[in-house]
Amino acid sequence: MENRINIHEKGQNALKTLYPIGGYLKKSPLEQSLIELVLFRVSQINQCAYCLDMHYKDARDKGETEQRLYGLSAWREAGYYTNRERAAFAWAEALTKCEVNDSVYNETAKEFSEQELIDLTLAITNINTWNRINLAFPNEPGTYKVGQFG
Repeated sequence: MENRINIHEKGQNALKTLYPIGGYLKKSPLEQSLIELVLFRVSQINQCAYCLDMHYKDARDKGETEQRLYGLSAWREAGYYTNRERAAFAWAEALTKCEVNDSVYNETAKEFSEQELIDLTLAITNINTWNRINLAFPNEPGTYKVGQFG
């Protein structure tokens, strides 16, 4: 791959606008384990290798199992996800693919409070932004260290 802008060197002013979102989400009533799974799933959809490496490592560090991470791309068929997780994955896929409809919204709203649904939506839109930044200005997959970005 051709060398591109090092966004972490040259884009700090832009990136510093995104960092507080992660801080906000760490205080969200949403389970951090659920947020990690959603971040991983969206990164799968967007094929962002750096983000997959990051969120796989972060999820494992927080106790997520390999089975649940490996099975995430086939979550509809895997029986080891809760209804709440399934609703979050469906919402994440709908938002990421710009295919939001009343059916997926209503199913998701059954599992989440209004505040949780707002925070889940913020987490999904934020990781979509990060995925696109990392696709435009790639970091080398495999180099992420747990806790590297706070």
